[in-house]
Amino acid sequence: MASSRSGSGSEWLGKTLFASAAVAAAGAALTHAAFRSWRVRSRVVGIIPARYQSSRFEGKPLALILGKPMIQRTWEQAKLAKSLDAVVVATDDERIAECCRGFGAEVVMTSESCPNGTERCNEALKKLKKKFDIVVNIQGDEPLIDPEIIDGVVKALQEAPDAMFSTAVTALKPEDAADPNRVKCVVNKHGYAIYFSRGLLPYNKKAAVNPSFPYLLHLGIQCYDAKFLAIYPLMKPTPLQLEEDLEQLKVLENGYKMKVIKVDHDAHGVDIPSDISSIVALMKERNLR
Repeated sequence: MASSRSGSGSEWLGKTLFASAAVAAAGAALTHAAFRSWRVRSRVVGIIPARYQSSRFEGKPLALILGKPMIQRTWEQAKLAKSLDAVVVATDDERIAECCRGFGAEVVMTSESCPNGTERCNEALKKLKKKFDIVVNIQGDEPLIDPEIIDGVVKALQEAPDAMFSTAVTALKPEDAADPNRVKCVVNKHGYAIYFSRGLLPYNKKAAVNPSFPYLLHLGIQCYDAKFLAIYPLMKPTPLQLEEDLEQLKVLENGYKMKVIKVDHDAHGVDIPSDISSIVALMKERNLR
């Protein structure tokens, strides 16, 4: 019996190692292919993942901002991006789908089991009739997203053949330093991400915010090589990803490069209901309708 258990264990280990090696091999092949054919990464789709259920703000995509659902305002901003050949909403909720079809958006229905926006984008991409080289994951809770930022992350990925992913950061406001909903980022001197955290990055030995240090705030927009996006769900969740609850950390933990652009942008994401009033006040200040 001991011999039988040992054999089963060896067989299980062999299968696990084989599966891990297969994912690694696919990733290596993808990186090599990117170096050879990166110039053809020209067809770009923007996908706005949206779900109704949320622990912090249920029904958030349908929350009204000066008479329009938040998801509509995000979609309208995304449509202004020059780099996108198409913009679609990916959702698992018929209420959101009906709303989006009502203002003219293309909608792709996805399963309720998608664990995050990245995997929802991957499922939606598979259901689209047209083929795309780059996918931009546009956060549905960024109703004032700047179209130029979308264009910027697309360009950054197109010009970085060794990167499978690109994103954007801006200056972190001192009052947001301790807010876990404001994700911080550190970048190397070549413009590639080192790490993301809900805590302050970097964190000094004085345990205090340094007013002269240029802390960076992650804006949430994510841009992927379409072939890499297909590999992402095959990767097992990683320790840092699970601890921080940040899906982009799985990319870094698996050794892939992520290009980061720095932009001048006031982040106005909606995480909780009270954020709506801040968006409304800003829109009125800017005479936006």
